[in-house]
Amino acid sequence: MKSFSSLIVSACLSVSILIGANATQPRDLGREILEANDGWASLTTGTTGGANASANQVYVVHNRKELVTALNNGVYPPPSTPSNVPKIIYIDGTIDANVDDNNQPLKCSAYARNGYTLDTYLATYDPAVWGKVLPSGPLEAARVASAAAQQARVRIRVGSNTTIVGVGKNTVVRGAWFDIRGTSGVAGSRTNIIIRNITFEDTFDCFPQWDPTDGSLGNWNSAYDSISLRDSDHVWIDHNTFLDKETIDSSLPIYFGRLFQVHDGEVDITNASDLVTVSYNRFLDHDKVMLIGSSDSATADGNKLRVTLHHNLFEGVGQRGPRVRFGKVHVYNNYYKPKNFESYQYSLGVGRESAIFAQNNFFRTDEDIPPNRFISRLSGTAIYLEGSQVNAASENHEVDVLAAYNAVNNPDLSGNVGWVPTLFVEIEPAFKVPSAVESRSGPFNW
Repeated sequence: MKSFSSLIVSACLSVSILIGANATQPRDLGREILEANDGWASLTTGTTGGANASANQVYVVHNRKELVTALNNGVYPPPSTPSNVPKIIYIDGTIDANVDDNNQPLKCSAYARNGYTLDTYLATYDPAVWGKVLPSGPLEAARVASAAAQQARVRIRVGSNTTIVGVGKNTVVRGAWFDIRGTSGVAGSRTNIIIRNITFEDTFDCFPQWDPTDGSLGNWNSAYDSISLRDSDHVWIDHNTFLDKETIDSSLPIYFGRLFQVHDGEVDITNASDLVTVSYNRFLDHDKVMLIGSSDSATADGNKLRVTLHHNLFEGVGQRGPRVRFGKVHVYNNYYKPKNFESYQYSLGVGRESAIFAQNNFFRTDEDIPPNRFISRLSGTAIYLEGSQVNAASENHEVDVLAAYNAVNNPDLSGNVGWVPTLFVEIEPAFKVPSAVESRSGPFNW
């Protein structure tokens, strides 16, 4: 790895090439800010990320250690709280989070602590032996310690006033958890963050916990989202791709009759986070995509969790596109492509006190998935939908998705969510959404 002083020199040289003063040179995503009226993240102060960073806070990074160092003003190992000084971080190439400080790969076995092995865990907590109660005792403690060892590597803390952007369309961040987390109950303690132009691959948990009480058959529950927001506001997540590749669900084993699930969410927005715009991203071949609101009992989320989702692709995903509790969420011009009848659960999850306002979204189903399945009622009472289209991309071919849901479910969901969005640049007709999203979403060259 380069010394940090040489990293700064490299950054300045690279940025001088990327940023130029004349119009013939490429645009600089690191200095771009969220456009006025572009969703909830544009409200009040807007979202500028690290656009005002000084020259010594502009970095080009190539591996995990350089990224963590750049996020913490040149300090490594990092302090417990990341720097809030304005900064721009350009990621060049592929960064793997499951590596040591010399950038050498770490397998799951490298994190195992106190005698933990998966084989022993399976033998000990087999429901036929252990019963239908939560795992406990020394082996469960060993699993927790092993999980903590992995978390120490893959958890990347992101501070306020930060822009993280990929250089070109082939930037990859693999196995990482970007943890954007403020102080509970302290407004503005983590704010003004932009993440753009990155492919997030294979954020996975080596040590899922078996919970035999989760559902009728039990489930394996894992930690780590690709990006999570807690007690944070004014965040713009734009032109990224999220997918599982080496750890895709179809490659995972079955234990205790259930999928050994090593994934959690891709972008989760919880714990009173607020004023977020998620635009032009591609969410591919994953089960739980986006949770907005952490639990039905998290009443502090009331009047928070204001999120805009537009021009995103949800292809081959199972659920949570998004699942919402409490928040006022504007969902427009998104392209939904559910692929598998058995694994697909729903696109729009109507949770407690949620107020989803969905406009001009397009649904293309490869199998016989009827419109009534696009919605799931999860303790909520209302969702507004207009302008939805299903399969036929032509004018004047709208489908009343809410009516389709209410026709086969009881009780009905109301269409009155109590608010009307005003923060948007342009809402396109639904028949234009497939081509617009396919051509403009995900990372791009710049």
